[in-house]
Amino acid sequence: MSKGLVIVESPAKAKTIQKYLGKGYTVEASLGHVKDLPKNTLGVDIDKDFDTEYIVIPGKEKVLVKLKKLAQSVDSIYLAPDPDREGEAIAAHLAEELSGNGAKKTKKKKRDDGLRIQRVTFNEITQRAVRDAFQHPREIDRKLVEAQQARRVLDRLVGYQVSPLLWDKVRRGLSAGRVQTVALRLIVEREREIKAFEPKEYWTIDADLEGSKPPVFDARFVGIGEEKFEIGTGQEAEKIRSALEKADWRVRSVDKRERRRNSAAPFTTSKLQQDSSRKLRFSVKRTMMIAQRLYEGIELGEEGLVGLITYMRTDSTRVSNEALAEVRDYIGREYGASYLPEAANTFKEKKEAQAAHEAIRPTSALRHPDQLKQYLKEDEYKLYKLIWQRFVASQMNAAVFDQTTVDIDARWANQSFWFRVTGSVPKFDGFLKVYKESSDTPNEEDEELRHKLPPLEVGQNLTLKALKPEQHFTEPPPRYNEASLVKDLEERGIGRPSTYSTILSTIQERQYVQKLGGKFLPTEIGLVVTDLLVDNFRDIFDVQYTARMEEELDEIEEGKEKWTDALAEFYKRFAKDLKYAEKHMENIKRMEKPTDEKCERCASPLVIKWGKHGSFYACSSYDKDDPNSCTFTKENPIHLPDLDSADMQETSQEEYCENCGRVMVLKRGRFGQFMACTGYPDCKTTRRLDQGKKVPDIPLEETCPKCGRNMVLRHGRYGEFTSCSGYPECKYVKQNFIGVKCPECEDGELVEKRARRKGNTFYGCSNYPKCKFTSATKPIAEKCPTCGHAYLVEKTLKAGPVIACPNKECEYERSVEAAPVA
Repeated sequence: MSKGLVIVESPAKAKTIQKYLGKGYTVEASLGHVKDLPKNTLGVDIDKDFDTEYIVIPGKEKVLVKLKKLAQSVDSIYLAPDPDREGEAIAAHLAEELSGNGAKKTKKKKRDDGLRIQRVTFNEITQRAVRDAFQHPREIDRKLVEAQQARRVLDRLVGYQVSPLLWDKVRRGLSAGRVQTVALRLIVEREREIKAFEPKEYWTIDADLEGSKPPVFDARFVGIGEEKFEIGTGQEAEKIRSALEKADWRVRSVDKRERRRNSAAPFTTSKLQQDSSRKLRFSVKRTMMIAQRLYEGIELGEEGLVGLITYMRTDSTRVSNEALAEVRDYIGREYGASYLPEAANTFKEKKEAQAAHEAIRPTSALRHPDQLKQYLKEDEYKLYKLIWQRFVASQMNAAVFDQTTVDIDARWANQSFWFRVTGSVPKFDGFLKVYKESSDTPNEEDEELRHKLPPLEVGQNLTLKALKPEQHFTEPPPRYNEASLVKDLEERGIGRPSTYSTILSTIQERQYVQKLGGKFLPTEIGLVVTDLLVDNFRDIFDVQYTARMEEELDEIEEGKEKWTDALAEFYKRFAKDLKYAEKHMENIKRMEKPTDEKCERCASPLVIKWGKHGSFYACSSYDKDDPNSCTFTKENPIHLPDLDSADMQETSQEEYCENCGRVMVLKRGRFGQFMACTGYPDCKTTRRLDQGKKVPDIPLEETCPKCGRNMVLRHGRYGEFTSCSGYPECKYVKQNFIGVKCPECEDGELVEKRARRKGNTFYGCSNYPKCKFTSATKPIAEKCPTCGHAYLVEKTLKAGPVIACPNKECEYERSVEAAPVA
């Protein structure tokens, strides 16, 4: 009989653990959660203290049957999912199923399923950690389970009761999430902050100065006399520049000091996601997928499967004593005693950090990335190297710089102008020998390192070589990228390590945001949904309230608050907001916004309406009860915001594949242009152009028949189209006439069109809706020589393109190359 049945989430993890436990154990995978709230009903009884109805997830029945069968023949069952709330919930649901319906009692002795089903956890999948965990099994932590259940119920209440409102008021298929909506709100508010921003002019003046010895250096204007002064206009800058041309330059003060730069803590989840985004250009989702593989185990030749990093969902910077001893020994041997601190470096933990977890680190600092490169895929190697470098650097001595700050007086007449320059010289590289932390903003220390100063003394005269006045304008806050959004979510207390990746993926998959040059921009539907939810649910989608709910979930986990009490308090607010929204939320489907546009068909005013693909222009004279009323519509080209030159410059930079980090290139397919990874066929990542980076308009020599401006080739939601470059003053859009008269009405011209739903090409009459002629194949202005049908069509068969008669009773067909019958 097997010593025990061990159950984990994934087959990869099961394979690694089986190697360490040996033949005495059977290790199986549950393939994630086995139970969840039902999809078709709420699954939560609000009136009965939030009693939940968990069911076996459809498709998991066979998994449970197998596990129950295996459980009958063992004395012990060890539940070993990941060491977090989700893992604890999986373990609890497995225990319910195996104790309730599995494991028949043997004839020899009566077994207590509560005792024989035990929980084991480990922060790393190594032989030592796994064996130690099995020597210290424990019961399932009900507080952890309740914290996960509280989050699941919160998300279900919001999603299940708010999403139908969006379906009714906007369009079907939309969703609202308790945390994802707040993340979307941050992006929307940032975009509006950018749009409302008014640049303010300011000037800087740099002076190129020379001392008694080289090099020449530049100092920047700080103020007048002892007071700082901001130069606001070109006139002020010119007045100061004129005085400086005649001034005497002298060193006012020289301040020399030693500056130390300490190493960063080992990675938490959010810091890993940020650094991976900046340095490797990996998406947050991709980073977590790779980290999961490194955690669960990689085949290392003769050594077999080995877990290379500790658990990757953590907000702790704690490191085990064994790992500290190993890395300190490694640093001392490889880099020397000068790089090793007297005692191990420690880092301040966040208040809500999970003390039981460790930071993300290599399971052994002795496994240098270059030694493992032959066993790892390219992306695995890059991420492992980043984690290894950060961990080793975290236990090294600080980098030391000699910093010199020089204040300079430029005196003319009775005025003294104050200039300053700061330079740094590396004295000891310390942890920088291994790793340098990334940042979204320019680093002041790096700027100082660029300034090379000559020897300078107080009272020393200087020679002016050149003055460089320069105009600047204040800039709006930058749009979020993945790294900065995760950083902001963490700092605001929104979400937890296990949720950041899901949040970012969801708002993109729902097309609430799109990426432009790697930055998030809200889509039209994202703006609409945010406004509706924020206006009608003032509490639930409030940033501070969402952060407070995260704290309450932590308190449930710690046993400080009952989970049903937290839900009751939440639902009191939520029910009030929900009642208000049901009564007051605007119905976007019925929206008709007047415009100054005129209908191209009947000259009636156009209005903006809302459809399943977003807003569009429609004729105001349309009457659904009148079949003869005007049905003219056209696209509302607002899919991307107005971009200034800086934005366009940003989007013209290289774009990188979110899966492998290689460069993306523009390609053309049957449905127009798209972005594809240069790593094909190893990486098959592609992206539609309306999902991210904007393709610049292509100017054409053709002129607009309405206003005479040049036409441009654009890319819209349904592919390429040609329109006037004078938009929005001129809204002419060229139709793709094929040079064939409509065979049905004999008045209109046939036009090539693109179907909205599937994107396939078809041909219709320009007089639509008066004439409803359509053809799935391209008509040709030629009568059928066999049956006399008014036109032929061009088809593409397996044997190649042919010209055929569309009359089903006629069999006329010829190759495209063949001449027509006279």
